[in-house]
Amino acid sequence: MNTVTENPKHDLVVLDMAGTTVADGGLVEQAFTAAAERLGEDPATMIDYVRATMGESKISVFLHLFGGDETRAKEANLAFEAAYGELVDGGLIAPLPGAAEAVAALRDQGRTVVLTTGFARVTQDAILDALGWRDLVGLTLCPADAGGRGRPYPDMVLAAFLRTGAVDDVRRIVVAGDTSYDMLSGVRSGAGIVAGVLTGAHDEAALRAHGATHVLASVAELPTLVQEFEA
Repeated sequence: MNTVTENPKHDLVVLDMAGTTVADGGLVEQAFTAAAERLGEDPATMIDYVRATMGESKISVFLHLFGGDETRAKEANLAFEAAYGELVDGGLIAPLPGAAEAVAALRDQGRTVVLTTGFARVTQDAILDALGWRDLVGLTLCPADAGGRGRPYPDMVLAAFLRTGAVDDVRRIVVAGDTSYDMLSGVRSGAGIVAGVLTGAHDEAALRAHGATHVLASVAELPTLVQEFEA
């Protein structure tokens, strides 16, 4: 007779970067503004949509802004990635307080931690290098690593599930992020814990409205939350 553990361990933790583990000081908006200006566009006409879709893959945002024009969207995305990379190189990025310690604590608890982003790989790598986080986790994922679809699709979470083999059931996954799109991605993946954090783009009401099972002041509270959830 098969038995089911009432509170199984959640041994795969998928964490967002900007706004969740990384403080970028508004660099996303700055980079969008710079990209729009480089393309001769008025950033004021775009910024509200950019704010509303924080967490979504950036190429998807540009596709919407340019009415599905793939060529123009790719040009804008390249300009955005270049602008963001310049800002990162300028030292305008830092770990959120307690983030690295939370990752270490989760790993000490025997969990596999994966970092994800809506940025392109080159930008994700620039952030990891700037923070000295290349060895912080064993796997980092961007939309291109999951077939090209970023949030709110569940693809990056499911890619982490398939690549790590850390758990045998999606309900044993933990997803944490600061945006509505992070929450939707977690819910759609079937994750058992979908935790919103209040250090980034969206407030508690928005996070809960899009499926957060828990809302935390910061990712620093996540190791304790997961342990208590399993108790």
